[in-house]
Amino acid sequence: MLDRGDTPAQAMGPMMEQGIEQARRAMENYLQFFQKGMSSSPWAGSELNSKITECIQKNVTTAFDFAQKLSQAKDLLEVLRIQIEFFQTQLEVLSEQAQDLGETAKMAATTAFNGSQKPSS
Repeated sequence: MLDRGDTPAQAMGPMMEQGIEQARRAMENYLQFFQKGMSSSPWAGSELNSKITECIQKNVTTAFDFAQKLSQAKDLLEVLRIQIEFFQTQLEVLSEQAQDLGETAKMAATTAFNGSQKPSS
């Protein structure tokens, strides 16, 4: 309900926060499902599996924190500032994650390839 001093965005804040929390719970359930699926993958227990899961969890948490901040923004300028900050941070984080996952996958593939080669007699 809109109080006299509230803007429409402020009045929607509680509804947005409730929706964000419901989405967060749904995503946590999905992450648990994903982790169970990864545990039966060929990489189960590997460093690559661990890093993929860690990246997904971090990205989901960051996205929900972003949504929470947006729901609490007081005006359009604050929304823009929050968005710019989020996108800049995400570009850096995703670049680092891609590099780290690439290196880990390369090491895993090299180890698997070297382990599958039989010494010549």
